[in-house]
Amino acid sequence: MKINAGDTAWVLISTALVLFMTPGLALFYGGMVRAKNVLGMLMQNFFSMGLITVLWAAIGYSLAFGGTGPWIGNFDFAWLHNAHLVAPPGLELTIPPALFMTYQMMFAVITPALITGAIADRMRFSAWAIFLGLWAVLVYSPVAHWVFAPAGWLFKRGALDFAGGTVVHVNAGVAALALIIVLGKRRGWPKHPMRAHSLPLTLLGTGILWFGWFGFNAGSALAANGVAVQAFLNTTLAAAAGMLGWLVVERLRFGHFTTLGAASGAVAGLVAITPCAGFVGGMAPVIIGALTGAACFWAVHLKFRFGYDDSLDVIGVHLVGGILGSLLLGLFADVSVNAAGRNGVFAGGGWSLLGEQAIAVGATVVFSFVVTLVIALVLKAVMPGGIRVSEEDEETGLDLSQHSETGYAFDRV
Repeated sequence: MKINAGDTAWVLISTALVLFMTPGLALFYGGMVRAKNVLGMLMQNFFSMGLITVLWAAIGYSLAFGGTGPWIGNFDFAWLHNAHLVAPPGLELTIPPALFMTYQMMFAVITPALITGAIADRMRFSAWAIFLGLWAVLVYSPVAHWVFAPAGWLFKRGALDFAGGTVVHVNAGVAALALIIVLGKRRGWPKHPMRAHSLPLTLLGTGILWFGWFGFNAGSALAANGVAVQAFLNTTLAAAAGMLGWLVVERLRFGHFTTLGAASGAVAGLVAITPCAGFVGGMAPVIIGALTGAACFWAVHLKFRFGYDDSLDVIGVHLVGGILGSLLLGLFADVSVNAAGRNGVFAGGGWSLLGEQAIAVGATVVFSFVVTLVIALVLKAVMPGGIRVSEEDEETGLDLSQHSETGYAFDRV
């Protein structure tokens, strides 16, 4: 293994950028909830930075990247044994193995945090804390092994996922659906409006997410090279196009452009380009972002038709955006951009890659949904008081009922 100083410096920066995304996500979500729940939302996200960091070091990294089995890793790197000396099997790194472990840790931190937007306003914090740890070990690590580890069965089949379309967004999005089915709807939804209390916070969070996403996508090249540059460019093109795609449809449908629509469209574009970032070029990211922005605008309204209370549109943006991005990669992938990839339909590669992408999406959806549903049902059955706050606590708000704090001082004391 030959360590490259430039590659190491870039991935160090990218690691910090990806960590910064979790506070950005907290603000993005926090601005969209009612004032009485803002700290509850921030705490659910920040707690992931604490618990998942330790779990990843103890066991998560080893289960995701240890061993050569197709379904799950082993305990070779448990408690970080030799993790600073030995790269995961099949990976040729130009960065220290400990840096690769740390970079992947940040993905493990933010992925379950995405779920919090769907369950806003109604889950007990103690239940979330236990669910978070179980989900990270039982769902995230196996799926990461399937897709990211060279030994994983989806990796070996040839499915592509540059930075986490299936591992992060599809995985978290479908898990959010399973969890809210068990939790049920918020009191009063959808009859009573539950308006965002601070859209400026949401826009600030969007800006932080967009900024951090450069580390998420371009950092996944694991080197300071041309692929990283292409991924960087694709990331911002898709975010911009996603914003425009959402706003155009919103204007046609409702007659106005909203700041929440701009933020949601940008995030939808970022989600969609995540699996594609290092494998597509030219105007492909613009097309992918615009199509996904428009599609996710319509997808967020499905909750009213089907009656599931996805509070902050995790399913409509992350699940739908992740699926679209993963499948569109099968159309736009181009080996002239990245020789480690495969040609998609439009580059003359036929339909094979699209088929593998569909298999990867389908496997992730089924596995994550089923295991998440089981975790949620077991916790609901065994935890005293269940996993949902009482009606009184929900009316009071999570800030006071779960944390004995308030986000804002409305008096003059």
